[in-house]
Amino acid sequence: MATHILHLEQVNRTHLPFVGGKGSNLGELIQAKFSVPPGFCVPTSAYDSVIKQSDRMSCFYTELDRLQVQDAAAIRRVSQDMQQHILGLSIPSDLMTAILDAWYQMGEHGVYAIRSSATAEDLPTASFAGQQDTLLNVKGEQQLFEAIRQCWSSLFTERAIAYRIRNGFDHRAVRIAVIIQRMIIPEVAGVMFTADPVTGHRGTISIDASFGLGEALVAGLVTPDLYQVRHGAIVKKQVSRKQTTVLPRDNGGTVIERVPDHKQMVQALSDEQIVVLAQLGEQIQHHYGSAQDIEWCLSEGQFFIVQARPITSLFPIPIVGDDRLRVFCSFGHLQMMTDVMSPAAISLWKVPMERGSSDDNRVDSFLEAGGRLFMDMTHTLQSGLGGKIMLQILGKMDALIGNAAKQLMDRIPAQEAPSLHQDQMAELIPILATQVLKDLFDGDGKVAYAEVEGNAQDSLELCRQQLQASQGANKITYIQQNCEFVFQNFMSKDFHYMMAAVVAQQLLELLAKWWEFDSGELITLNKSLPYNVTGEMGLELGDLADIARAYPELADYLRHAPEPGFMEGLAAVDGGTEFKAAFERWLVRYGPRCPGEIDIARIRWSERPYMLISSIVGHMDSVKQGEHRERFQQGEVAADRAAAHILSQVRSREDGLFKERIISRLITVYRSFMGLREHHKFVLVRHFWHYKRALLDLADSFITQGILQQRDDIFYLTLPEMKAVISGSMQQDIQSLIMTRKESYRHYRRLHPPRVMTSEGEIIEGRMDSGDAPVGSLIGTPVSPGVVEGKARIILDPSTAALKAGEILIAPYTDPGWTPLFLQAKGLITEIGGVMTHGAVVAREYGIPAVVGIERATTRIQNGDWIRLDGTQGHVMVLQEAQQQV
Repeated sequence: MATHILHLEQVNRTHLPFVGGKGSNLGELIQAKFSVPPGFCVPTSAYDSVIKQSDRMSCFYTELDRLQVQDAAAIRRVSQDMQQHILGLSIPSDLMTAILDAWYQMGEHGVYAIRSSATAEDLPTASFAGQQDTLLNVKGEQQLFEAIRQCWSSLFTERAIAYRIRNGFDHRAVRIAVIIQRMIIPEVAGVMFTADPVTGHRGTISIDASFGLGEALVAGLVTPDLYQVRHGAIVKKQVSRKQTTVLPRDNGGTVIERVPDHKQMVQALSDEQIVVLAQLGEQIQHHYGSAQDIEWCLSEGQFFIVQARPITSLFPIPIVGDDRLRVFCSFGHLQMMTDVMSPAAISLWKVPMERGSSDDNRVDSFLEAGGRLFMDMTHTLQSGLGGKIMLQILGKMDALIGNAAKQLMDRIPAQEAPSLHQDQMAELIPILATQVLKDLFDGDGKVAYAEVEGNAQDSLELCRQQLQASQGANKITYIQQNCEFVFQNFMSKDFHYMMAAVVAQQLLELLAKWWEFDSGELITLNKSLPYNVTGEMGLELGDLADIARAYPELADYLRHAPEPGFMEGLAAVDGGTEFKAAFERWLVRYGPRCPGEIDIARIRWSERPYMLISSIVGHMDSVKQGEHRERFQQGEVAADRAAAHILSQVRSREDGLFKERIISRLITVYRSFMGLREHHKFVLVRHFWHYKRALLDLADSFITQGILQQRDDIFYLTLPEMKAVISGSMQQDIQSLIMTRKESYRHYRRLHPPRVMTSEGEIIEGRMDSGDAPVGSLIGTPVSPGVVEGKARIILDPSTAALKAGEILIAPYTDPGWTPLFLQAKGLITEIGGVMTHGAVVAREYGIPAVVGIERATTRIQNGDWIRLDGTQGHVMVLQEAQQQV
């Protein structure tokens, strides 16, 4: 399509490469018979013809490739140079003639809006809203060509460059068209979202409206009226004082003027107009099949649409088979891993849930949305006592999830409903109760640990052998069956130990009230729990740092050696052979773990041991020789002291000896079995490691057959799809499918999953009770007692990070893959979690004060801020911001 000019009525969404996102959408709207001001496009080929004249653009693109999003000064310099250069390029004569001919046909004395329309703009996965320029009230030939040049150059504004870097768009691949559109002079203008942009509720249309041109609203010069419509009725109407308006000037351009006092509080749109506009929004949404962000204006009683783009910030809704209100809870928040997951991982986790319920009566199942897993909690929350118990469990795992779910209890009618795996649960509960009672009376932690380890080793060896013996599709079938077996084995064999610890904890909290002993000592019982495999992992990693510390040459090697050949190079340095042997022993046991380990596609420590070196070096720098073991022993002493204090209080009560025996046993049960709560996930992840190696072997055969291009591509297929590829029944083009999934994966990475949402798309925000927290503090859940002050250190990726002495770790979440950093941390703050989640348990074990569940902690606190963390009361205070420190 080499033509210089395309009229809007000639284009639709298929013409995006030629007229950009804005142009293709406007043409689509015109063809769908919506009221859009007429106009024409100067296509991307015209931009190309101008840029081809330059001998400097390749150098500019090289500079763009080197830019980092954090380097604002460099982005500003390159942006200014490129824009100035493009503004100085000449427009070919044939292009000027074509533009003028189209302009004369529309009316050379008219008033126009000249609008940029980039090819990476108004897309389903990235809006790029406001990144390029729009010029209003353009009059005459000179202003016309100045505006066109400015639109071209705006492809390289600072905000556009930074946006592309942040979102991974290739600067060379993005091109720009220009729209010359007859300008409507409106009495009222604004934006309309066909889904609530704040809560995500898909049934709510939200309208912002102000007087004059919409630029006042877009530029933030005015607080607009807010109207919300649901099912054709106005449900919210917030009339604001609109003090400012933007109006066209006689000689072109715009001017900001004050709205007369008597008009400032007048409702910009009448109720009838609000409803009509909302209906128009519904029609546009129906046409596109997705929620839309719409710019509109009202002139002489008629609404005009001047833009419609997808709302890319909405988190997708899990798909269910009916329109009943449902409640979805984020599985990632409960598992301390909210990152996007691979399709292979999602299909693996769904296997045990889908096998346990029929297709036509599936409840409480795993559902996929936005590359994450959600649990449908509707039936459980409806089931009376079951719902109350579930709220308690959710609250322990993440207080904000528990609070959000509680807010929804009144919206869903209570009823006795079937819950997940009802038949299996009916059979399991009596068995589990019997086992828990046995554990409470005579269970032994050492015996229990030996049992769960023995079960794990037997299961892992059987899994390894069976995968080795399986071929083709049978290998995938075995992975599915084995995953289901591991889940069931976890529930039926070893789960009772953790349940016994939880029951003991609940009884201790209850008896503390009845028998009046110091309940504040109970949390100290969590310190240095035995038989905690994740705690042992961290301690043994500290032992590796102690080995390295004893050899200066080895320590220097660890600090500076590059990753290629790292393990092999250890043999050439003093102490390296000893360290390597100990490291390899550590990897044999813990190597299947990694950050984000619930995703089978994640790189394991066994695959890339170098990921751990920064943590080992950080331990060497921030923890003294043997200090980690001493801390653990001090925790054991503190726990014994707390137990002795509790028992001495109970002994002094009436029937003290009887009560003392009960409390003593409960303390023993709690400390013996609570550490085992980390073991189940450890067993599961080690099975995942066997599955992953089997899938990578399969990927190698797919590469040989020309089905895949690289090994990791297999994780963009689900397990059933892998079987279909093997059988030859896969109907889709596999390479195209993988490319589409990779693009979706990149988009989903930019989305933040909600803790709790409904089937209407509404995100329910949990609330924290601030209690007696100091004014201005950040409120969370206290999970490990103590008060510390130190420098904030925000870490988003533990594989390349280390802490310095005295730093407080702030992270979005912490799963076992973060444990190597714990021994270096003075304190811990996370955005998600509860008293029973991984980070809380390990922090208490290591004696690190910790607060979890502080929303947006990694953005509300800055690196280097001096903060006070109160792990007893559950709040954090920024005492001095980093930039204010000397």
